[in-house]
Amino acid sequence: MAKRDFYDILGVPKNATDEDIKKAYRRLAGKHHPDRHQGDEAKKSEEKFKEAKEAYEMLSDPQKRAAYDQHGHAGVDPNMGGRGGPGGEGFGGFAEAFGDIFGDIFGGAAGGARRGAGGQQVYRGSDLSYAMEITLEEAANGRETQIRVPSWESCDTCKGTGAKPGTSAKTCTTCNGAGTVHMRQGFFSIQQTCPACHGSGKIIPEPCTSCSGAGKIKKQKTLEVKIPAGINEGMRIRSAGNGEPGTNGGPPGDLYIEIRVKQHDIFERDGDDLHCTVPVALTTAALGGTIEVPTLGSKAEIELPEGTQHGKTFRLRGKGIKGLRSSYPGDLYCHVAVETPVKITEHQRKLLKELDESFRKGGERHSPTSKSWADRVKDLFK
Repeated sequence: MAKRDFYDILGVPKNATDEDIKKAYRRLAGKHHPDRHQGDEAKKSEEKFKEAKEAYEMLSDPQKRAAYDQHGHAGVDPNMGGRGGPGGEGFGGFAEAFGDIFGDIFGGAAGGARRGAGGQQVYRGSDLSYAMEITLEEAANGRETQIRVPSWESCDTCKGTGAKPGTSAKTCTTCNGAGTVHMRQGFFSIQQTCPACHGSGKIIPEPCTSCSGAGKIKKQKTLEVKIPAGINEGMRIRSAGNGEPGTNGGPPGDLYIEIRVKQHDIFERDGDDLHCTVPVALTTAALGGTIEVPTLGSKAEIELPEGTQHGKTFRLRGKGIKGLRSSYPGDLYCHVAVETPVKITEHQRKLLKELDESFRKGGERHSPTSKSWADRVKDLFK
């Protein structure tokens, strides 16, 4: 199935600003987050969430966006050698395909494959992704924590050579240690990674049994991570150099820590603003009074006027979240939910009936909204 256009996925025009793209992604990430759905709906939401995430990652990067605007999906497809694909290949695929003619111009320009001091192809390590789930309070206030991620360490058995102790690696006879081979196709000389040594320039006749000839062993390492205050769902923290190691002495990739915010029991975040539903007793809504409402860090009070209706919203300025790029915190919006009494006693039932009769005698002045609605219904059936 053909991939959808990244702009269509986010619902933004091609001339959208970086801020427009960010806002569109935040909206979709919040709407389709798998934690907010169940069953079959969760699977569909997860696919849409991943689709929006990929579109945002491509369009939020200036180089990747430029490549996509010019060449479409082929411009960011690592299999096509496009700039900006996973692994940061840049022009590496193009330069490798036409190495003899264009290598001096494009070789290693974007940090993909290049030649090391020994003539072998040097490759940058792949980037890694780590999903971190945090609470809304941690997103608002920030925190410092530790994570354990995969790490590669030199093999103690072979001291990093990859060869069995007592033996050594041999120069690859296919590429004579260059790591690449050349194939003539008419006018062009095409340079390819050596199929025998896979670009290392060496062959290991007797691989080390501990690392299977890799010269390194996969382990775990602990990293200190500082989550900045105001971070939001879908944002990423870059930890430079903590991705997979490069090949033949190439630089390591980066680690990207992707933030996932747990659904809160009370609050829902919308940018820097917070929303919450406040249940209010029927009598309190009718008579008015002071009620206590929670904020993210403490408590606040709201003065309910007499006759407060269900759905009424009260705004508490500055009680939201101060975003990463915001000068001031957002606001807290409290939505009143008038609660109807349940499990009432016979005495309470009698009192409510008497109250209802009293309201009916008072006419529409007690229920102006109901009177207006009833009039509209009558007009509908005229």
